[in-house]
Amino acid sequence: QGPIHLLLTDVVMPHMGGGELAGRLQEERPDIALVFISGYTDDTLGHRGILEEHVGFVQKPFTAQALARKVREVLDRGG
Repeated sequence: QGPIHLLLTDVVMPHMGGGELAGRLQEERPDIALVFISGYTDDTLGHRGILEEHVGFVQKPFTAQALARKVREVLDRGG
């Protein structure tokens, strides 16, 4: 119930990865904005097809300011 504007999730998690979680959520909420976090580099994840151009990414470790900037950026561009 109600809107979900943003999914912030780690790429690698037990049982279900962040990409699978995002895919399932996007089935019912296709306009949801996505920000992935990971200890892997965005270059590594991009080569594996995990990150798409419109998806936000923040590499660990990150500051609260870096996360806030990325969330704002993704929400401002509409996903």
